[in-house]
Amino acid sequence: MALTQKKLLGNRGENKACSYLKKQGYKILERNYRTPFGEVDIIAEREDVVAFIEVKTRSTDKFGQPNEAVNKDKQRRYVQSANYYFASGDPDVTVRFDIIEIYKGEINHIINAFY
Repeated sequence: MALTQKKLLGNRGENKACSYLKKQGYKILERNYRTPFGEVDIIAEREDVVAFIEVKTRSTDKFGQPNEAVNKDKQRRYVQSANYYFASGDPDVTVRFDIIEIYKGEINHIINAFY
């Protein structure tokens, strides 16, 4: 798959994930939040929980399940990015790390996927 096709698939997946999250009562705080440690796809809040969400969109299972692409290194960068996001003070919220898989158009929201 060409890079532009992968980017388009990823963007469609993130848009679908945002729509899903809004329907679930989340407020989208950030999209494609860039830090020195990498990019967080979506930062969303519901009640007293701020979720840092990695979105994985796949059209085939040729390379395994979408969540399998979120390895330990990616998880560590998400934790560092969350620390960076809250660097100005101690958050009075629960922080959580989720994965949203989009495979063949279906959404699977994995809450507390890591750490």
